[in-house]
Amino acid sequence: MTPDPQGRPPDPARSDADFPVAAGVLFGLGLGGFFDGIVLHQVLQWHHMLSSWYPITSIENLELNTLWDGIFHSATYVFVVIGLFVLWRRARGRHLRWSNRALVGSLLVGWGLFNLVEGLIDHQWLGVHHVNERVARAHWFTWDLGFLAWGLAMLLGGLWLLLRTGRGTTPTALRR
Repeated sequence: MTPDPQGRPPDPARSDADFPVAAGVLFGLGLGGFFDGIVLHQVLQWHHMLSSWYPITSIENLELNTLWDGIFHSATYVFVVIGLFVLWRRARGRHLRWSNRALVGSLLVGWGLFNLVEGLIDHQWLGVHHVNERVARAHWFTWDLGFLAWGLAMLLGGLWLLLRTGRGTTPTALRR
């Protein structure tokens, strides 16, 4: 075992489970938001942030939706910056061995949470937009359910990976 950058001997009590799960969840929230905003809003143009309330039928509505897409992207950017700060604070000046499983699990938890919260609040409760507004209106709910199912699958898969990180026990990062 090699010493950390400050010359301290490695702590044998440290394990892969010491990964800062909060950082991974924040990164997952940001990545989920960026995927939604870049792929669904911009590339596929299935919806915009307020496109159910203000359909893209005029330049004014397009400008309003573009503004709110930008506000949405700014929020996802903040998640990533805070995640980076949490990761930096935990890792700075330490020799760490983190689990890939903990990283992927926490990213999936964050992304799954993004899909579930965004899908339930924006799609179902507020109805500001739906996943695919380019299909017939009768199919919007089906696309919304698929988005929720995808989010739930990512959340459950991420939790499963995090629980496996602790080798049968709850990882220390989840207990904090």
